[in-house]
Amino acid sequence: MLLSTPGLVLHTTPYSESSVVAKVFTRQLGLRSYIIKGVRGRGGRVKQNMLQPLSNLDMVVYNNEKTDLNYIKEISPRNISTYQPANVSIENALRFFMTEVLYKALREAEPMPALWDYVESVETQYEASPHTPIWFLLTVARHLGIEPRDNYCPREPYFCLEAGQFVSAPNETTLSLPLSQTLHEYLLSFRSFPSCTLQSRRDLIDALIAYYHLHLSGFHNFHSHEILHTILK
Repeated sequence: MLLSTPGLVLHTTPYSESSVVAKVFTRQLGLRSYIIKGVRGRGGRVKQNMLQPLSNLDMVVYNNEKTDLNYIKEISPRNISTYQPANVSIENALRFFMTEVLYKALREAEPMPALWDYVESVETQYEASPHTPIWFLLTVARHLGIEPRDNYCPREPYFCLEAGQFVSAPNETTLSLPLSQTLHEYLLSFRSFPSCTLQSRRDLIDALIAYYHLHLSGFHNFHSHEILHTILK
């Protein structure tokens, strides 16, 4: 069966002499794997630059539910935004970061159109800021059903990474009191700009990556946030 869907490229792997297997987060089908022919050969109709991280594509795909690997019949870039980033280095680092989060967090399953729409909006509409990686991690966590519980209060001021909520006493997986407070401020004032230092933001990104590792199987060997730390000020 043929189906039309937009998709966001997450990862490509060489396949045969001139093709690739692409992991694509599609709006209609969720995460899927596709063979794309002729990408690495001369004169191929699909160019490698169409398959960069988070490339936004219109696709007509074969959808055979009995196999994990399908083919793409038609593919073209979606021209949906005239947004020009103020800082290309920041935008590229953020794009690699978001791609790695999605690639390691998503599993081939049911469609997640609301998450797809959010990722597309971040990629095409929002001006990147030092807060964007934290907002992104918290939003994706909510869509995946692992959002940190904001039960912060004076009697439960420590956020426990393993429990996914604030607790009364520190343990081996709790954040410090200042960092727990920072997380609470982000959860309380979503999409606003909590007052925190550069180091606090870096520490919170690292903590949320550790949180994903605890709550999602297969989420490990994450590296792109290290590049962000050197670029976002």
